[in-house]
Amino acid sequence: MNRLSRRRFLAISAAAGLTGSAGAAPQPRVTWRGVALGAEVSITLDGPPEVTRPALARARHEIEAYEARFSLFRPVSDLSRLNAAGNLPDLDARWQAMLNLCDRLHRATGGRFDPTIQPLWLAHATGGDIRAAEALVGWDRVVLPVAGRRGLHLGAGQALSLNGIAQGAASDAVRQVLRDAGLTRLCVDIGETATAGGPWRMGVLDPEQGRFGRVTLRDAALAVSSPGALSVAPGICHILNPRGAAGPLWSSVAVVADDAALADGLSTAACLMAADEIAAAAARLNGVREVLLLNGDGRVERIRTA
Repeated sequence: MNRLSRRRFLAISAAAGLTGSAGAAPQPRVTWRGVALGAEVSITLDGPPEVTRPALARARHEIEAYEARFSLFRPVSDLSRLNAAGNLPDLDARWQAMLNLCDRLHRATGGRFDPTIQPLWLAHATGGDIRAAEALVGWDRVVLPVAGRRGLHLGAGQALSLNGIAQGAASDAVRQVLRDAGLTRLCVDIGETATAGGPWRMGVLDPEQGRFGRVTLRDAALAVSSPGALSVAPGICHILNPRGAAGPLWSSVAVVADDAALADGLSTAACLMAADEIAAAAARLNGVREVLLLNGDGRVERIRTA
């Protein structure tokens, strides 16, 4: 039996850690809950009902847009169709932004962030051919759209998983929709957390060691990756090394950044990186504020970049 799923654990972590914002908040406060991209969703807004009600409707529409594009759980999503056919001819602005950030993260992390990990994940989960699946991993084999060349094309046998970034990207998009509606104090959690206003004080939890830190967010985002939160197969955690080397080095990694997608992708890759490599990657990726690293012995390291 698999352990508590990563997304379920992180949703619980956010709910348990959120202590609210300090200062005089507009009233009333409303919280909406749902499920999207395999994560439990929570949106907390401060503002008058005549603003929050239509804003939440637009937020739910944006969540649906991300599900339609990037969900591995929907057989008719763009991502599922891409993995089945090997190409996706038409890409909108959401896809373009996603691919651009994936490429940045791949380069900054020395290849530890690699969405082509999906065949290897499936091979471990289903008892498939691990060696054959490893040969399919390689972001450099993905043909990205450029001027004069439309669409997205995978190498033969490749498939993408955006689980290490899509939840964060959806949180960012919903935060922007709510800001555009005029709301200035809000907290969006779609597996990863994006806030506006604040401060929002949150505990950072590890599935085995409990709380190992506390962060304060103001117009910022938080993502936590914990390899031990889910086992793909006996003795195999859900965060796999696309370079085929050693497994995770940390029990949990928490990243505070301007945007949740950036925090999401870096926290996933950082589980496979030494502290000095993480610091260098964070410096290359504009918008990372701090990183908390928890090792198996309970020691916490903190990397500040701003």
